[in-house]
Amino acid sequence: MNRKQIVKSLDTLALAIGFIFFFGIMVVPNLRDWIAVAAGYVIGWLPAYLPFDAVILVLATVTGLYANIIQKHTMDWEFMRSQQEKMRSIQAAMKAAQLSGDQGKIQQLQSEQMKMMSDQGKMMQMQFKPMLYIGIISIPLFMWAAYRYIDGNVITVTFPFWGTHNVSELVFGPVAYWYYWYFVCSMPVSQIIRKALNIAPMN
Repeated sequence: MNRKQIVKSLDTLALAIGFIFFFGIMVVPNLRDWIAVAAGYVIGWLPAYLPFDAVILVLATVTGLYANIIQKHTMDWEFMRSQQEKMRSIQAAMKAAQLSGDQGKIQQLQSEQMKMMSDQGKMMQMQFKPMLYIGIISIPLFMWAAYRYIDGNVITVTFPFWGTHNVSELVFGPVAYWYYWYFVCSMPVSQIIRKALNIAPMN
């Protein structure tokens, strides 16, 4: 087996694992616990050395770094930017044509929009593949945090503006305080990582 075949086999295996993780936790509840237990052998030592907010910051940093590296090397950013620019251009031209009542121009732009549908499918596929790769790391970390670390302990944190709460309590809808804190941590961390990796933002 040559190097190219080995890389292709590893790629297929990684995608299969990501697929099982991503969809398996939705239909097999026990899988969440199995993944959480396995992840605990790797990162279960963190709470012994770090407070809750620092543990979540570590998880946000790890997932942010991994996700951005995967996206940088698996997504065609130039293609996505060009598609966005093309779509904005067509939308602006369509608005102008509708205001002026230019039916010929409207039909031409509608034809161009139909041609872009295949490119939209390519963009969706381009985004789905990295999602499976990212799930290999992010899903075990989330399962450990939700089902081993937080469920097994009573943890309270004083949040800015919101006071002291148990991290298992819900902020709004199904969103718990611990996930809210993860989201707060992940935003600046992700921006720093994207800047360091020279990943330009999508406008």
